Amino acid sequence: MIKVRIPTPLRPLTKGQGEVETKAASVLEMIETLNTAHPGIKDRLCDDTGELRRFVNIYVNEEDIRFLNGKETSLKDGDEVSIVPAIAGGASCHM
Repeated sequence: MIKVRIPTPLRPLTKGQGEVETKAASVLEMIETLNTAHPGIKDRLCDDTGELRRFVNIYVNEEDIRFLNGKETSLKDGDEVSIVPAIAGGASCHM
C-alpha cells in the first residue's frame, strides 16, 4: 500500500482524513484510484487536459516528482506520497 498525505483543503473529499492508503504503480494511477475512492479529487489536482495544476506539488518519499518522471513516476508498496498545495502571495515591501 502507498500512504498519501492529503492537504487540509482536500480533506472534505476524504471525509476529513489527513492520510489515505491506495495501491498504484504510478502517480497518474494513484490520482485515478484516489478519484475513484474520493470523487472530485482529480479535478482539484489536474486541469482539463489531465496535467497537474501549477499550484499542486507532489512528492514521493520527499522527492519532487517534477525532478523524477512527473505523473509517470513509479510507486511501490511502502512509498509515501505528499500532495502539497503551493503557497503564493505575501506582502510587498515599500521603502
